[in-house]
Amino acid sequence: MELQKRDYLVERPLLNQEQLEHLGHWGPTPRTHQWRTWFQCSHSRAHGYLLKYLPVLGWLPHYRVREWLLGDLLSGLSVAIMQLPQGLAYALLAGLPPVFGLYSSFYPVFVYFLFGTSRHISVGTFAIMSVMVGSVTESITQDEDFQQNTNSTVSARVQLASTLSVLVGLFQVALGLVHFGFVVNYLSEPLVRSYTTAASVQVFVSQLKYVFGLQLSSRSGPLSLIYTFLEVCWNLPKSVVGTVVTAVVAGVALVMVKILNDKLHRHLPLPIPGELLTLIAATGISYGVNLRNRFEVDTVGTIPTGLIAPMIPNPQLFGKLVGHAFAIAVVGFAIAISLGKIFALRHGYRVDSNQELVALGLSNFVGGFFQCFPVSCSMSRSLVQETTGGNTQVAGAVSSLFILLIILKLGELFRELPKAVLAAIIIVNLKGMLKQFTDICTLWKANRVDLLIWVVTFVATILLNLDLGLAVAIGFSLLLVVVRTQMPRYSVLGQVPDTDIYRDVAEYSEAKEIPGVKVFRSSATLYFANAELYSDTLKQRCGVDVDRLLAQKKKRLRKQERKLKQQQKHKQAASSNGTSVSISVDTSLGDIKGSGVEDSRVKVSPANELEDVVVSRQEDAKAPDVSTLKALGLPRPDFHSLILDLGALSFVDTVCIKSLKNIFRDFREIEVEVYIAACHSPVVTQLEAGCFFDASITKKHLFVSVHDAVTFALQHSRSGPNSPVLATKL
Repeated sequence: MELQKRDYLVERPLLNQEQLEHLGHWGPTPRTHQWRTWFQCSHSRAHGYLLKYLPVLGWLPHYRVREWLLGDLLSGLSVAIMQLPQGLAYALLAGLPPVFGLYSSFYPVFVYFLFGTSRHISVGTFAIMSVMVGSVTESITQDEDFQQNTNSTVSARVQLASTLSVLVGLFQVALGLVHFGFVVNYLSEPLVRSYTTAASVQVFVSQLKYVFGLQLSSRSGPLSLIYTFLEVCWNLPKSVVGTVVTAVVAGVALVMVKILNDKLHRHLPLPIPGELLTLIAATGISYGVNLRNRFEVDTVGTIPTGLIAPMIPNPQLFGKLVGHAFAIAVVGFAIAISLGKIFALRHGYRVDSNQELVALGLSNFVGGFFQCFPVSCSMSRSLVQETTGGNTQVAGAVSSLFILLIILKLGELFRELPKAVLAAIIIVNLKGMLKQFTDICTLWKANRVDLLIWVVTFVATILLNLDLGLAVAIGFSLLLVVVRTQMPRYSVLGQVPDTDIYRDVAEYSEAKEIPGVKVFRSSATLYFANAELYSDTLKQRCGVDVDRLLAQKKKRLRKQERKLKQQQKHKQAASSNGTSVSISVDTSLGDIKGSGVEDSRVKVSPANELEDVVVSRQEDAKAPDVSTLKALGLPRPDFHSLILDLGALSFVDTVCIKSLKNIFRDFREIEVEVYIAACHSPVVTQLEAGCFFDASITKKHLFVSVHDAVTFALQHSRSGPNSPVLATKL
C-alpha cells in the first residue's frame, strides 16, 4: 500500500508538561480499592465463581448434540487408541509397571473434563513428564531391584510417584488460585522448544536399554545422561538379538504407517491406528512364538484387572520431592497452556491460564490418591483429537471411559507384549520433537539472542538433567533480559527535513542535527541497572568531556578564589600601615529615617578601605560573571541545549531520578540547558513522587514531543531572542 504524497497542517501552541496538564485538565487516576469487593457476596457473584472454577457447568448445558457428538465420539475413540500404547510405554519411562500408565490415562483425564477450559488438548501421560518422574523414582530407588521385579521396590516407586503427583497438584492448584498463571510468560518459545528437544534426547537414551535388552545401572544427577549413553555403548556386545529385532521391526512398521497416514490423510476419515495395530500384532506374535522363553525378549508381564483402592500419600516424602515437584509442575503447565492457546486461537475461544493451572493441579492431585504419576498434555494426541473432529472435552471423557474398559476387562490380554515394542512406540513418537533441531538454523537467521537461549537450555538440560536444566534455562533467560536492558541502543537524533520527525543520524542519512541542540535517546527504560551507563554514553555521544571540563572549571575557580583572598590580605595590610580618619554620612542608600539618634549617627572608617569598597562596587557593577567558561578561559560546548527523549521509559526508580538530576546539574555547570521530551504521564507521576521537580527543575522543562523541546530550545538559546526558530513544514 503506497502512501499518497500529501501535506497536512497542524496548528497548536508549543506545549510543555505544565501547559499540557492545564490544557487537558489533568488529574490523578482515581484509585480503586479492589480488596473491598473480595468479601462481597451475592447470587450472581456466587454463580460467576461456580462457572469460573467448574467450567463444565457453563458449556455442557449448551452442548450441540447433533453437531458435535459424532465428532467427539470418533475423536475420543481415536485418542484412546493412541492413549493405550502410550500409557503402557510411558509408565516404563516413569520407572513404573505399565498398568500405572493406564491409571494415569483415566483418572486425570476425567478430572480435567470437569475443570479444564481447553476443548482440544488431550491430558494424560506425556513423555517429558514421564522421564522427569522416572529420574526421581530411579534416583531414590535402585534400578537393579526393579529389573528383578522386587515387590518392595515396585511398591516404593509407586508410592514415590503418587506422592509426587499429589505434591505437583498442590503446587499447580495453589499457583492457579493466586493467579500465578503469568509464570508461563517467563518460558519463552525458544526455551520451551529447546527444553522439550533436550528432554526428547533424554527419553531416547532412556529407551536404549529396552531396545537392546540391556541391564544398566541406575544413574541420576548431572552428567547422568552422558554416563548412561556411554554405558549403553560399552554393553552393546551383550545385546539380546531377539529384543533388537523386535524393536526394529516394530519401529519400521510404525514409521511406515505414519508415512501412509501423511500421504492419505485427506482420503481417510480416521488415521490408521498404527500404535494399536502394532500393539495387537506384537502381542499375538509374542504369545504364538513364545518370544520370552525362546528368544529372551522381556515382556510386560502381569497386568492386574480392575481398579485399585485410593491410597493416602506419604507426607514424609514431601521434603525430598518438593524441588522436583515444582519443576514438574511448571513444565507440565507450560506445555499444556502453550498447546491450549494455539488451539484456542485457531478455533476462536479463550483459555484461562489460571484455571488451566487449577484443572491440571486437580487432575494430578486426585490422580495421586489413585496411584497415578504426574501428567500433562500430549502433543501428538492433541493433534489427533483436533484433526479427527473433536469439538469439546467430551472427546477426552470418551477416551477415559475407553481406557476404563481396558483396565476392567482387557488389560490381561497384553501380558505378553514385548517391552521393546513399547520402546519403539516411544522413540517413533519422538520424531516431532527431534525435528525441533531445525530451530537452530531458523534462529541463526532470525534472532541470535534466541538462538543463544536455545543452545544454553539444550546444553544445560543434557548435562545437568531435567530439573537443574530448567532452573538454569530460566535463570539464564532472565539474566539475558537484564543484560539486554543494560546494553540498549543509544542514538543521537536529527530532524528529517521538513517534518517534526527525529531519527538516528547514523541510520538516516537525511536526518540532520539541529545546530546548537543535541537530542539523545535510549531504546530501553532507564533504571538502576543501566543508569550509570546511560549517563556515561550521553556524555560520550555529546562530543564533550563533561567530567574533565567540570574538573578544570572547579580547579580554576579555586585558583581564582585563592588569588582574591591574597589580594584582600594585601589590601588589609596596606590599609593598616597608614590610616586617616574621615567622617562621612552615608545617604546613598536612603537610610535616613528622621529619628534623632539615627540621623546624627556617623560612620568612622579608614579612607583607603572606604575608597576600595566604592571602587569594588563600581567594578562589580560593570564586570561580567567571572565563573563562566569564557571568563575562566575554558572552551564552551558547541551546543547550548540538550534534549533527552524519554519516550521509551515505562517506569523510573530512585537511581534513575538521581541520575537525571545529576545530568541536569552537570550540563548546566558547562552552560548547557537540559530539557526532557515525550515523557509518559505515569512516569511524570513517578518523577513527582520521587521529588525530581524543584525550584531549578520544573515541569516547564518537560515537553510533549521532541519537536516542542527543540523549538523552545532554539527560541531560548544563549545567543538571545534573535536565534532562528525551527521551521517545519507539516
